[in-house]
Amino acid sequence: MSGPTRTPTKILKLRGSWLAGTRDREQVPSGKPACPQWLNKDTRAVWKQIVPKLCALHILGRIDQNALARYCTLWARWRAAELFIEKNGTSYPIRTETGKVKYHAQFPDVAIAHRLAGQLTKLEGEFGMTPASRSKIKV
Repeated sequence: MSGPTRTPTKILKLRGSWLAGTRDREQVPSGKPACPQWLNKDTRAVWKQIVPKLCALHILGRIDQNALARYCTLWARWRAAELFIEKNGTSYPIRTETGKVKYHAQFPDVAIAHRLAGQLTKLEGEFGMTPASRSKIKV
């Protein structure tokens, strides 16, 4: 399916969109998702921080468990990459046999952090966690 991601009816209703009235077959999620047992300590910390905030928006359901676990995992990995960059910088010198700096190479963590940030931005938009996605919601 091409085009932009379909906006959930619940969000359309909050925005006051006329499209919300044209949809009558969408399943509305209910209940708070349980934190998966396989999440590690860092990922669980993200889960415990974000779930109450998303529940307050009333758009989170049990079915969102896997997408939310994916978000938390990506966030924890992004943070680890950012901590590495803070500690080591973004590049390291490549030296010749005599010790002279030939050029600087980028640490792989820089590309990893960049790629993860893009994936996080997409998921944050899905959950209404960016200013742009929230600006479309009218309560």
